[in-house]
Amino acid sequence: MSTDTWTKVDQYYSEKLHKTDEIMESVLQANSEAELPAIDVSPNQGKFLSLLAQLQGAKRILEIGTLGGYSTIWLARSLPEDGRIVTLEYSEKHAKVAGQNIRNAGLKDKVEIKVGAALDTLPTLQGTFDFIFIDADKQNNSNYLKWALRLSQPGTVIITDNVVRGGRVIDEASEDDSVQGVRTFVELLSNEERIDSTVVQTVGSKGYDGFVMGIVKG
Repeated sequence: MSTDTWTKVDQYYSEKLHKTDEIMESVLQANSEAELPAIDVSPNQGKFLSLLAQLQGAKRILEIGTLGGYSTIWLARSLPEDGRIVTLEYSEKHAKVAGQNIRNAGLKDKVEIKVGAALDTLPTLQGTFDFIFIDADKQNNSNYLKWALRLSQPGTVIITDNVVRGGRVIDEASEDDSVQGVRTFVELLSNEERIDSTVVQTVGSKGYDGFVMGIVKG
């Protein structure tokens, strides 16, 4: 099947299962106008993240990689009234766009954006999180996983996005730093006894990719 078919199926399910969402559409429009890279999760993926966080009963969420705040808003919507999400973004420009999008969505009281390299801001975080979404530079996925485990508790759900890379993840000779970053992450995960995990491969408007889902053991 072609990527055109995958995209059409994505659109079909978005139209059937999601109500018209002017806020989320405006976020994507704002991101495009600000010339942010079009690497947000798809609407179906965003809703999936939101449902996972609700199923877990998350009250405290950590996101590594904000971009324009699209996935941040999906996750923030899953939170109860007293829930909070901390999201880490390297780029000041991206963080500024995300901040405005989050305010427009009426969620500024639930979201804290920390600007700077995640490996610098992660050590400043206090407490543990119920749900962690890793979607930043793939070269540092292993480091992000180590920090995610430090900031977890038994039952914490950790999702890591873009781990299939169009199938290139199986190419051990790849010269792509993102592919090698994912492979190093997977090797670390395969030997990590504190988390039980699996991969879900996906196709859709974002092409062929997938995510790793893990639950921290008790």
